[in-house]
Amino acid sequence: MTRTDTHAPLSQDALARLAGVIESRKPANGGDPDKSYVARLLHKGPDAFLKKVGEEATEVVMAAKDLDHGADKAKLVYEVADLWFHSMIALAHYGLAPADVIAELERREGISGIEEKALRKAAARSSEEGGA
Repeated sequence: MTRTDTHAPLSQDALARLAGVIESRKPANGGDPDKSYVARLLHKGPDAFLKKVGEEATEVVMAAKDLDHGADKAKLVYEVADLWFHSMIALAHYGLAPADVIAELERREGISGIEEKALRKAAARSSEEGGA
C-alpha cells in the first residue's frame, strides 16, 4: 500500500526507532559485523556506507524514471527507503539523527527554494569576506 497523503504530519517514531537500532549496531556499542549488516558497514568505515548511499541514490533516480514508463510506484518507495536507511547509517556515524534532518526541513518550511538558495549564497559570500 502506498501512502499518498502528503498533508499528514510526519511521524518521527519509525525513524527514531530505526535510528536506535542503527545506534545499537555501532561497533562501539557492541554491534557485531559478523551478525549485523549495519555493524558490518560501520566497521568497514565511511567508504563502505557512503558508497551504498551513492548506489541507492542512483537506484532512486532509475526507479523514478521508470515511473514515466509505467513502472510500479512501490519500486520508487522501496528505493527511497533504501536510500533513507543508508543515509541514516551515515548520520549515525557522524553523530547525527533523523531529528536533525527533520529540524532542518522544519527550518526551511515556508521559505521558497529560490529564497533559501539565495540566503545560502549570501551567507557563503559573507563568510568568504570575513575569512579572507
